[in-house]
Amino acid sequence: MLQFITHNNSRFNEVEGAKAALEGGCRWIQLRMKNASDDEFIAAGKEIGRLCRKAGAKFILDDRVELVELLNADGVHLGKNDMPVAEARRLLGSEKIIGATANNLQDAINGVKDGADYLGIGPFRFTTTKQRLAPVLGLDGLTELMTKLREVSDIPVVAIGGIKDSDIRDIMRSGVTGIAVSGNILNASSPKEKTEIILKEIKNNG
Repeated sequence: MLQFITHNNSRFNEVEGAKAALEGGCRWIQLRMKNASDDEFIAAGKEIGRLCRKAGAKFILDDRVELVELLNADGVHLGKNDMPVAEARRLLGSEKIIGATANNLQDAINGVKDGADYLGIGPFRFTTTKQRLAPVLGLDGLTELMTKLREVSDIPVVAIGGIKDSDIRDIMRSGVTGIAVSGNILNASSPKEKTEIILKEIKNNG
């Protein structure tokens, strides 16, 4: 499982980055535009949603629960400072995907109890694409957390936060279901080819 989280740089905006990831085989896009207005978010979301449906990919929104129906998204990913998972579940119903962010075992257990469909656990290492970063886990921290979590739940987990190609083998062996990346793809000379490389690495070590 590979989730691409949109971002922008001097070469690509959110739509262009998502398009390249989809062309490379990614089938899970999270639209993340923390500081964008609703109008900007909706404009990007309409186009990315269209691309995802064309590719048969999952399309989820970061945080903006109120826009899920408007954008015909598959669900949301909620950070620790966003709407509580239980409230989002009440608003969205049982059919929509809800992901929850976890930095420690208690976060993870709370996400499971509150009805999350998957967890994003991290950050694996320091990343420049996210503000207000939680404590970095590293491989040892991630592996320890996953070992304890798997004793109580088999919920799907994606590792997130500054993940490089060379990390993927060890991360996948920690017990996670997949990884979420942003800059690793967006900053590559060819985001499409980078996506293909990452997917192959996940498959070979899953």
